[in-house]
Amino acid sequence: MRILKVIHGYPMRYNAGSEVYSQTICHEYVRQGHEVQVFSRYENPFEPEFSQREEVDSKEPKIKLNLINITRSKDRYSHREVDIAFGNILDKYKPHVVHIGHLNHLSTSLVFEAKKKNVPVLFTLHDYWLICPRGQFMQFNIGELESWQDCDGQEDMKCTMKCYNRYFSGLESVDVDKNYWSSWINQRMQHVQEVMDAVDLFVAPANYLRDRFIRAAHIPNEKIRYLDYGFELSRFGSEENTLKDRPFTFGYIGRHVPAKGIHLLIEAFGKLKDEERLIIWGRTQGDVTPFLKELVLALPDERQEKIEFRQEYDNSQIQDEVFKHIDAIVVPSIWVENSPLVIHEAQAARKPVITSNAGGMGEYVHHMKNGLLFRHRDCEDLSIQMSYLSGNRKLADKLGRQGYLFSEDGQIPDVRKHVSNLIFEMIKLNPSLEN
Repeated sequence: MRILKVIHGYPMRYNAGSEVYSQTICHEYVRQGHEVQVFSRYENPFEPEFSQREEVDSKEPKIKLNLINITRSKDRYSHREVDIAFGNILDKYKPHVVHIGHLNHLSTSLVFEAKKKNVPVLFTLHDYWLICPRGQFMQFNIGELESWQDCDGQEDMKCTMKCYNRYFSGLESVDVDKNYWSSWINQRMQHVQEVMDAVDLFVAPANYLRDRFIRAAHIPNEKIRYLDYGFELSRFGSEENTLKDRPFTFGYIGRHVPAKGIHLLIEAFGKLKDEERLIIWGRTQGDVTPFLKELVLALPDERQEKIEFRQEYDNSQIQDEVFKHIDAIVVPSIWVENSPLVIHEAQAARKPVITSNAGGMGEYVHHMKNGLLFRHRDCEDLSIQMSYLSGNRKLADKLGRQGYLFSEDGQIPDVRKHVSNLIFEMIKLNPSLEN
């Protein structure tokens, strides 16, 4: 089978969850004997917009990367130039199926290019971007005292006033701005609904995410399937969780962005009283990381010295570079995540997880079964749960051993079976492959 994988970023340029997952399954596609090419982007401000280049995956040279430069216009949702480039690749590569992971910073209209050429489209959902213009149902709240408030659903004028007013002129007469942006959002949502209608099958890695899309986008039940992510299990060990020769150590893995709630974690950790430590992994982000470190400096001296920032790691080395150094993982996200990879990775390594009781986080971690839950966005409750776990090492070890709740042995889904399930769905989408 020839598969064309579409994702808005590909490792190592981009190393967030959807990108890491995309690379993982592309490698497995190749191991199972299929051909794979990737359509993605790069950002080079010194080249013309929509320049193109070809590369190969640094870890699997059989995978060709077709990259397009989208630097200055990445806030658009549809690019005719990108559609044309994608159409040319379809003509040349002639894939049996297009497997989309994300279209943000690429072009929503890629789906129509595939449909023109009778190539079926499988779409793995990673967030809410198709039904929320900002992707996370989390409001900017420009000019309000509290930023990043939860949003309970998409409405054109609410989006205008809570998120897109950052594009307003700033003049006192705002009606022109309001009318323009509410119309822009309405057009965007109508267009994206047409895109979703053209997709052949959606895959959602959490039942919570699946149900939310069915409600918001009117996707028929038979057109969206729950299928959790798959992982390369060889990356993880099963060492004893409790190491008595170090203070109890919490770990954070992920991007340095407000939605991930690192500021909440730092504040909660600052309330602890014992010798606990916290290691924060992630790529330095110039407009965020310095201010996270500023929050650390606001803590009492004895807490400051117990927090360490470390750079991102090679995901293939996650056992040695991360899990050997920590006793529990904290996922403090303030947006309602669906199926965080880090939760699964911690469960594979038999480390307990502390996370929010919202969305897919509460779907994969059950309180006092394989981790602890805190009330979403509640710093005080997060601190209480962290204190409780660090003071109960035997409990932490017990919760960690439980692992993944939806398998008999507590192991997370293997990428081999996961990709076999994807291939099965692809064959159903393209009957010519059944022979």
